[in-house]
Amino acid sequence: MLLQTGALVVALDTSIECVLFDLDGTLIDTAPDFIIVVKRLLEERNKPPIDSGLIYQTVSDGARALVKLAFEITEEHEEFLQLNHRLLDLYYAQLKTTEASPYPGILELLNNLDASNIPWGIVTNKPEKYSKLLLEKLDLIERCKVLVCPDHVTNRKPHPEPILLACRQLDRDTERTVYIGDNIRDIEAAKNADVIAIAAAYGYLPANTKIEEWHADFILRSAEQTEPLLNTLKFT
Repeated sequence: MLLQTGALVVALDTSIECVLFDLDGTLIDTAPDFIIVVKRLLEERNKPPIDSGLIYQTVSDGARALVKLAFEITEEHEEFLQLNHRLLDLYYAQLKTTEASPYPGILELLNNLDASNIPWGIVTNKPEKYSKLLLEKLDLIERCKVLVCPDHVTNRKPHPEPILLACRQLDRDTERTVYIGDNIRDIEAAKNADVIAIAAAYGYLPANTKIEEWHADFILRSAEQTEPLLNTLKFT
């Protein structure tokens, strides 16, 4: 069921002009690759495997969080940087034969956005090196109208800078832009940038997450609900 948590839709008089996505856990299910590389790194270090579900829930927080989870250490640990670098090396190699894929309904949505001449793009905290390779392998890099990574800005999400940069590059008004993400920082960034904030509850959320407390304008329980929601926002 699509859950509306705000009345912003009532105030919209025109069609959505731009759709921006977070990458991991929103547009693409990248967890399979991270599960593989975390387990591979643990094997290299002769450590026991950890539950795949824990890895899944941590993907949106990035490589550093995965290292802390897998090895139960802090960033101050003497081996942390070495482990983090090794995880990223393994991940880059894994991307060449990636097992990641768009969520159900996403490719159809992107097709309809393209056919309607509504630009879509990605605003992510994932570095450009990994984001570009992933999108290339999934044949999405040429279709994506804007890709904003930490490499391109001074401030990462939840700061509004990345979303505002994407809007400027696409020459789109923030009030007619939606941003979809699966982490509270995504919703905070969207609110800070004054775009429509849509929470992806189907992403990499810990089991006890109270997503309603993020105060998103809308909540999606599955990626397949994205297009019906956009249609209610006069998306044509």
